[in-house]
Amino acid sequence: GRARPSHSEPRGRDGRGGEEEEEMEGWQQQLYPGHIPTSPLQKALLAAGSAVMALYDPYRHDMVAVLGETTGCLALPNLRDKMKNHPEGYRILQERPQIRLSTLDMARLQGLPDGSLGREYVRFLEDNKVSPDTRMPPKFVDDEELAYVIQRYREVHDLMHTLLGMPTNMLGEVVVKWFEAIQTGLPMCVLGAAFGPVRLSTRKLQVLATELVPWAVRSGLNASCVLNVYYEQRWEQPVESLREELGIFPPP
Repeated sequence: GRARPSHSEPRGRDGRGGEEEEEMEGWQQQLYPGHIPTSPLQKALLAAGSAVMALYDPYRHDMVAVLGETTGCLALPNLRDKMKNHPEGYRILQERPQIRLSTLDMARLQGLPDGSLGREYVRFLEDNKVSPDTRMPPKFVDDEELAYVIQRYREVHDLMHTLLGMPTNMLGEVVVKWFEAIQTGLPMCVLGAAFGPVRLSTRKLQVLATELVPWAVRSGLNASCVLNVYYEQRWEQPVESLREELGIFPPP
């Protein structure tokens, strides 16, 4: 690497001051554990490559994650502002809870009444053989607070399946992506909603177009921001009650 200007050399060789050089090289600094600093060009290349791979294989969750991080530069600040302007969302930003097996009392959640958020969430994990620990930590978001926002989005994704009553097959994922695209504005969700159906059968496409997508879009537009719910403190709440509170219409 090149040497940085010392205090005795206030101007660089090209006439720029040391502070300006630091500003230009700011993207090279690691902002949080696991962060990989990238330039705008590198982000564009990562976005293009991950989009191709995600479309080829929608179950490549690593590529979907990279796509979400490298294309969310407009949507993530908007989501962060929605959280900051909501009392429950603001508290989430301050306390930074995480949904992982290490933070969940699975025995307690399994013992909750049927229909409660906690019980139905655990049932979803068991029925679909998924784990909250499979969510990748952020790497390419160049802001520590926005990195938590996208991490939180990933961690509540399975709760969206639970609230919407959708499984993890391709049809269920496309429906959830339509809802999340409306809710978050993340280009990754829009891409998944638009191109996910190409792998569906004609019968499933008909059900998707006539029933599921209209319901998911109406629910997404009507519902309040789903990131403003402190789910860890709502486990006992009935799913139907939370749907009604958020403004999610009952699944068709």
